[in-house]
Amino acid sequence: MAALQRRPLRPPQILAVDLSRPVIDGPPVGALGRLVSARQPQLRQVVETIAEAADTAQVRALLVRIGRPADSWAHAEELRDAVALFRSRGKRSTVHAQSFALSGNDTLSYYFATAFDEIHLQPMGNVGLTGLASEVPFLADLLEKLDVTAEVDHRHEYKSAANLLTEREFTDAHREAVDRILESHYDQLVEAIATGRGVSHERAKEWIDLGLTLGPDATDLGLVDKIAYRDETVAEVKQGVGEHARLVSDRAFRARGWRRRLRPRRRTGVALVHGSGSILEGQSRRSLMGPVMGSDTVVSGFSQAIRDRRVRAVLFRVDSPGGSEVASDAVWRAVARAREAGKPVVVSMGSVAGSGGYWVSMGADRIVAQPGTLTGSIGVVFTKLVTSALRERFGITTDEAHRGHHALMFSPNHRFSDEQWQQIKTYLDGVYDEFVGRVAEGRGMTRDEAHELAKGRVWTGADAAERGLVDELGGYREAFVALRGLIGLDAEAPLRVRTLPRRALPERLGLRGPDPEEIRSITRAVATAARATSTAPDGAASMPSWVRSVR
Repeated sequence: MAALQRRPLRPPQILAVDLSRPVIDGPPVGALGRLVSARQPQLRQVVETIAEAADTAQVRALLVRIGRPADSWAHAEELRDAVALFRSRGKRSTVHAQSFALSGNDTLSYYFATAFDEIHLQPMGNVGLTGLASEVPFLADLLEKLDVTAEVDHRHEYKSAANLLTEREFTDAHREAVDRILESHYDQLVEAIATGRGVSHERAKEWIDLGLTLGPDATDLGLVDKIAYRDETVAEVKQGVGEHARLVSDRAFRARGWRRRLRPRRRTGVALVHGSGSILEGQSRRSLMGPVMGSDTVVSGFSQAIRDRRVRAVLFRVDSPGGSEVASDAVWRAVARAREAGKPVVVSMGSVAGSGGYWVSMGADRIVAQPGTLTGSIGVVFTKLVTSALRERFGITTDEAHRGHHALMFSPNHRFSDEQWQQIKTYLDGVYDEFVGRVAEGRGMTRDEAHELAKGRVWTGADAAERGLVDELGGYREAFVALRGLIGLDAEAPLRVRTLPRRALPERLGLRGPDPEEIRSITRAVATAARATSTAPDGAASMPSWVRSVR
């Protein structure tokens, strides 16, 4: 009898990652967050899976399906860094897209795709490499027609979030900041295309100026390598790896990784605390307006890290456009307490860490940001919309009774008196001076140096690093390296990462419903939209507060 032909005991593998939906920064919070983001991949899980696969001999290739892999430059950069690490181990990588056109964020998707050895495009797919733009709506004319008066003040000229209420076009400072952000991202795009596709910078710029390019033309030009359906791409990648190669999803690879990590091996304990979304008092949650970084939740995470003897340091992942100065200050104090307890803190900035997002970061031992991260926005803004004339137009009258000279100070039916405006200005000056003073202390600058970098201006991570607002560029990987260095470990020393705060077992099992704050955030979504604003650090439109919004 002829000997049976056997397959290898450990067939080569191809790591298959599905990025058809954009990654999210950190695990979803609350019932609404789990519902909205149930199928979205988590950024840290994806980059760490690819990194582990890069060092796993059995994994020979990486195959990624993309649609809209990221919604921000920082996330796309971190994904590109993970692919670059995989390729640095001498392993092949292939990306397949149905199209790079007419799906939203097409330029950013193509930017990520240039990190791979080969780019495959489905027949009928196109490349919409159209460049970068920032369109900001201004509501001054609309408010005038509605008889609504915006009472606004800010510190200082670059703090542009409330401009949408008072202006009809960019101010000089607003335009300067937006132009510089676009220029910084554009430079990164050109460099990525030139390096990834092996063309000159001039050629890369010509490609960007093409606009919409049909699939066959994109292949002829070199924008993509091959027109193929996904099953054809899978077959080709398998053929390149070996006859018995098999696809392994990133989820299956991580599941097996648990067994590898359970093997006896000495690991140093560190904590990971996430802070995502608008910064407000209370618990972290997901509202209909987006994620909320609750100061109580973040402070609890740091408190648990301080008490846990197994935790030697804390990585604080910040992805926030700002919010309440009171909530931001509570988080800043939690960072300070961890350092006082002898547990160093490294901040890893995600898509954005501006205004309050920078406030909570500036007290850390080190700050790491991606080149495309939006940060800074060191300033404060106050808004109040007076709607009495609009209400009268629709036949809505009000009457009032009050005690106290300033009882109606924040009422939308009354404009500020001169005395009240002076109080607001004093308040803004106080917040700004405190902010700048802490930046100076935390970043080792003089107060004047910190003020020149502040004034409410937003910087990309690349520009912020040049000016000393952040320490180095990178993502999770570089942040963990920095953390190891602060506690005297080698750059690749194994870590046991504990995500804090720990939730009670019933909540982790889904046996406990959302807390009252989360219920209120859902049922009062309209009121939340009217009262609680996260100031958009790049000057993009955000929902104005009827009373006030700080930073």
